[in-house]
Amino acid sequence: MGDSVIQSRVRRRLIDALYVEAMLLADEARTYFDDGGRLERELLEPMARVAFSCESLKVTTRLMHVIAWLLTQRAVDAGEMPAADALDPSRRLGTPPVTEAMALAAMPVQARSLVAASIELYRRTALLDAAQTQVVARTSPARSMLERLAVAF
Repeated sequence: MGDSVIQSRVRRRLIDALYVEAMLLADEARTYFDDGGRLERELLEPMARVAFSCESLKVTTRLMHVIAWLLTQRAVDAGEMPAADALDPSRRLGTPPVTEAMALAAMPVQARSLVAASIELYRRTALLDAAQTQVVARTSPARSMLERLAVAF
């Protein structure tokens, strides 16, 4: 098996693992911010409540951007989309929402944990997003097709 086939399999496993992580984190965030976090939010000062609500939206935004990016990568790996199409700006990860340290410090522990986890997942995914331009630039379409066929059979 060639290095590129091994790299393709490793990449696919990485994308799949990140996808599972993102979906689990999205479910955990939804459960917390919809249910458990409501009680904690009500105990906060009015401005901290607003910040809490804003951060819940930022977590959701980060996670949905990561999930959309990962689905694009899965489509490329499955041969449903050319790798060059994944470089279109509308399919790239983009700039994440910023979380202010002071606002984060005022939040309940579980909210801080979810915010931090979403930031870290986004950071790791952004590294892959940046690296894909290098991979696509040095991979010819014919070589890519041959590698996908080798993996499939």
